[in-house]
Amino acid sequence: MQTQKVIDHIVTWLKDYAIKANVNGFVVGVSGGVDSAVTSSLCALTGLPTLCVEMPIHQAPSQVTRAQEHISQLKKRFDTVTDVRTDLTPLFESFKSSVPDAISEPKLDLSLANTRARLRMTTLYYFAGLHGYLVAGTGNKVEDFGVGFYTKYGDGGVDLSPIADLLKSEVYALAELLDVPKSIQIAAPTDGLFGDSRSDEDQIGASYDELEWAMKMKEKGENRNNFTERNQKVFDIFTHLNTVNQHKMLPIPVCEIPFQLKK
Repeated sequence: MQTQKVIDHIVTWLKDYAIKANVNGFVVGVSGGVDSAVTSSLCALTGLPTLCVEMPIHQAPSQVTRAQEHISQLKKRFDTVTDVRTDLTPLFESFKSSVPDAISEPKLDLSLANTRARLRMTTLYYFAGLHGYLVAGTGNKVEDFGVGFYTKYGDGGVDLSPIADLLKSEVYALAELLDVPKSIQIAAPTDGLFGDSRSDEDQIGASYDELEWAMKMKEKGENRNNFTERNQKVFDIFTHLNTVNQHKMLPIPVCEIPFQLKK
């Protein structure tokens, strides 16, 4: 991959889109992960105002530290970068106390994790509306179009997606050239939605390198029976998630009424 040219291409695309949309800049939720660090760096390179938003909800201290380290160095490099911290923990706790008690429900943890993401989406759009900015998405290709590893109308609710055509390995290549802090580059990827130390790999059951491989094998139409036992398992994980999460990747279904019924 021609990394610098890819960076230049994305930056030009972002700037052109913002100018055509007649907006003032970008807002990015910064989590302490590599995807949000790369996205906010690319937005900053446009020269347009870029607001980095921290939105902790019972966040692990290491994630907070990495996010603050990235924002600090970004502000030193670009005078168009600003930041704001909105602690959503009280709001999240208030929400939990306002809904019916569901402690015995098996999907409670996942439902609350998705609620965190949706509270953050709402917060980003608050700031976007306040300043006339676009919400820049931080999803990569494996997450957005491979396994659907994001929250519908949460971190999937954005105005534009600058890195959604990049595999995770390609995002890391950009991170190195963009001088993203090493602490972020070496950290285990995590969505930080469960208030504990579980990584993306813990949740999915496969690493991003493995998922990239499975994505390529599926695109090539390779026969899973030719794979090793571990690769078969990874391929099955990818195929399952790719299937059950199609509702995130496809447009919202519209019930089209036959013309004769409208007469």
